[in-house]
Amino acid sequence: MHETKRSGLNYADAGVDIAAGNRMVDLIKPLVRATARPGADTEIGGFGGLFDLKRAGLRDPILVAATDGVGTKVRIAIETGRHDTIGIDLVAMSVNDLVVQGAEPLFFLDYFACGRLDPELGARLIAGIAAGCRQAGCALIGGETAEMPGVYAPADYDLAGFAVGAAERDALLPRSDIAAGDVVLGLASSGLHSNGFSLVRRLVEREGLRWDAPAPFDVTLSLGEALLTPTAIYVAACLAAIRETGAVKALAHITGGGLTENIPRVLPPRLGVRIDLNAVPVLSVFRWLAQTGGIAETEMLRTFNCGIGMVAIAAADRAEAVAAVLSQAGHPAARIGEVTEAADTKVAYSGQLALGTGT
Repeated sequence: MHETKRSGLNYADAGVDIAAGNRMVDLIKPLVRATARPGADTEIGGFGGLFDLKRAGLRDPILVAATDGVGTKVRIAIETGRHDTIGIDLVAMSVNDLVVQGAEPLFFLDYFACGRLDPELGARLIAGIAAGCRQAGCALIGGETAEMPGVYAPADYDLAGFAVGAAERDALLPRSDIAAGDVVLGLASSGLHSNGFSLVRRLVEREGLRWDAPAPFDVTLSLGEALLTPTAIYVAACLAAIRETGAVKALAHITGGGLTENIPRVLPPRLGVRIDLNAVPVLSVFRWLAQTGGIAETEMLRTFNCGIGMVAIAAADRAEAVAAVLSQAGHPAARIGEVTEAADTKVAYSGQLALGTGT
């Protein structure tokens, strides 16, 4: 009997292309170099990224770290083939969390996992991440690309990001002098940012809408393009307000949970806020969601940012100065409420969101 000899396996037979990974590294090297900042050696390829904290010019630094992803917003990028801005979202979700503690973002690392590595697609994703890093003033010093056939479908991928920043020990936020009567300023969001997309996608599916059709709330854009509007990065504006006025007492990044759950995270136990919903600049995408989905105002407020992507708290006599610096830095801020003595309710609302639903 003749025995049939089986040929030896290699990694490519298992669905992992090492050559594609090497090609992607070559494609992204110039993108990474473009994010250089004092303290960072941005050449990639080693086992770890380096950062020289002394060169960052900090006197008595406390390191602050954050990690996040982009949720199911990535599904829309995959289904539309629009991969250029989802990396900005990835950076934004972490660096906005750093700045609320008064920290300047220093460096960023990404994790990109996929079913089949397409080096050109990967380079487009990293280009978005690099663009976000430049907006935030941090260096992209490394990352990981994982080709995982059998875990992800061939065209699917996911992203995670990790940011590290630093603040001077005596400049950490929130401050201990937050008091009743302080003003709550709201910085406008750019759209949905990266929260609530499971609900959004469910609504789009229920209504039978196509990603390439005109957006019902903005006919100048396709639905997919409009929903992929990248998350605003507030770092430069918030750092300017902190440093130039010395009057920012607290910041809150409005992500999942909305105003209702995120503002209390930076308040002392005895205090709450009263928010005037009439002052919230509701974007058309939120009116469309509320009207088409029949979503109640309370649900909107605990699921979406509803038009406010960041909140700043300042004493009443300094709030105007803080708002002026934020505006000069490209993020106009509206007075949307005030700090109050709190009993049981940490966030109380008056007025009504301009959703056009009558709720």
